[in-house]
Amino acid sequence: MAVTYEVAEGIATLTLDRPDRLNAFNDDLVRGALKALAEARVDPAVKALVLTGNGRGFCAGADLAGGLAPTGEGVNASMRDLYNPLILAIDDFPKPTVAAINGVAAGAGVGLALSCDIAVAARSASFVLTFGPQLGLVPDLGVTWFLPRAIGRARARALALLGDKLPAEKAAEWGLVWTCVDDAECLSTARALATRLGRGSAEAFFEIRRLMDRAETSDLAAQLDAERETQIGLIVKPAFMEGVRNFLAKKAG
Repeated sequence: MAVTYEVAEGIATLTLDRPDRLNAFNDDLVRGALKALAEARVDPAVKALVLTGNGRGFCAGADLAGGLAPTGEGVNASMRDLYNPLILAIDDFPKPTVAAINGVAAGAGVGLALSCDIAVAARSASFVLTFGPQLGLVPDLGVTWFLPRAIGRARARALALLGDKLPAEKAAEWGLVWTCVDDAECLSTARALATRLGRGSAEAFFEIRRLMDRAETSDLAAQLDAERETQIGLIVKPAFMEGVRNFLAKKAG
């Protein structure tokens, strides 16, 4: 199988499992990931999801040795029907997601890593965009959307145009990932974060993501309205009521 999927203690772990190809994308891998995401989405036992890779790579992008069809029609079909829906499925996932970037994330693998809510990078991991300088293509799978928002226009453009490798520690300094940890701690750190997130309100976390995305193109007045409208819906939810009770009990104690 091109992916493995398991659920334990409320955390779903989706692992890209083509280690001999540095977990490069092919249609089977994307279909497997979409199937796992669809299962995790509706499974009440799943409170959060961790996305990682098997072996020494996170995801090396498209498998140019036999994955992506080398025609405009083939690329169009694969991106429209599989690859873009994968990024949208992660971005629209109703529960928190954490990427455990265990090794190199190259090309479209960068978009996959950045589609998660929080990213943890192993110290040996790196990010590289080979599209333009080596392949004469544009970054895809959401890279042009996620990257400038994470690290700013100047850095995003330089990475995409030059194709230089960005080490994990520098990626953390720039804000591309939440934290950089020793390799042996990458997956356990991601799972610990997922466990923390899983204890919170999935509805609230989802709305936080949507509001922050909206803020990129919204003026202040419109953003304040959006916050107000969202708050009206959330304040009557059980999560808020329970949070207030816990706060008052802790204060009284």
